Amino acid sequence: MKRKVMAVLLTAAMTTAMAAGCSGSSGSSDSSGSGEDSYTIGISQFAEHGSLDNCREGFLQGLENEGIVEGENLTVEYQNAAADMGTASQISDAFVSDKVDLICAIATPTAQSAYNAAMDTDIPVVYTAVTDPVAAELADEDGNPVGNVTGTSDELPIKEQLEMIRQILPDAEKVGIMYTTSEANSISALETYKELAGDYGFEIVESGISTTADISLAADDLISKVDCITNLTDNTVVASLPTILEKANEKGIPVFGSEIEQVRIGCLAAEGLDYVALGEQTGEMAAKILKGEAQAPEMPYETISEPGFYVNMKVAENLGITVPDELTQSAVESFDEISDSSAE
Repeated sequence: MKRKVMAVLLTAAMTTAMAAGCSGSSGSSDSSGSGEDSYTIGISQFAEHGSLDNCREGFLQGLENEGIVEGENLTVEYQNAAADMGTASQISDAFVSDKVDLICAIATPTAQSAYNAAMDTDIPVVYTAVTDPVAAELADEDGNPVGNVTGTSDELPIKEQLEMIRQILPDAEKVGIMYTTSEANSISALETYKELAGDYGFEIVESGISTTADISLAADDLISKVDCITNLTDNTVVASLPTILEKANEKGIPVFGSEIEQVRIGCLAAEGLDYVALGEQTGEMAAKILKGEAQAPEMPYETISEPGFYVNMKVAENLGITVPDELTQSAVESFDEISDSSAE
């Protein structure tokens, strides 16, 4: 389903190419003489992993649904920050300097850097995969944009996730969560988990990290203290999920995901999101802005209302866990093998 997009580092050569391809004005006239509008957008993605790659794929599909097609009337400049905030800021600054027509920011850190970079310009920012736009200071308490910025939230269905974990692991007591201390989306989700966990008889054991280098030791420590682990949409953690899964499997500790790709590569199950659908919804919002049908400051952020249940039966078999029939029968998708994440 997913087509891999090769991450490209920000380089002087790419910046030059971007400058050559950017018209500097929204809805510029098509040089082919057809009279149709054409657009140049910058896509800034915080890290390369399945969830965010799917968002990008869906975003382009959403634009295409509205008649804005890459290679026809759309030029796309894609940059990946490789989970580095400094690089994310450089990417945003370059897009602003080249006067792209719109910036699509995938994940909270890139959304924040893009909004800050474009704040004093007329370039709209449309984000996706931002768990809590209010905590990220991209929207006010009513969900309205704080400026020329809007998009979609991948707010986790935490209540449904806890219910699902309790059904699969009736005797579990301690649920581990690893998160990046600098990611606003992760801190917000963690607080919600802690607020709700007691309702299902769970204690949350948290482990904060700063960089990818912290993952290995943090995983070893967390696994020794918990009955299972549940993932957030934390970009640094998800990018290192294969490492966490390998360590957890060695100890027989089930890991629950937050979306379909995490289950595909080895998490046991998730009440999660379809990131292609989320990206598609975002692309359709962006198309309205590009075509002048709407303005970002007037568009409250949107969410996907219904999560889906995803399960990996091969993982369940390996861990000796029986998934209740009522869950398996409700699964949006069930996997009978574990995908090689390195091949994605």
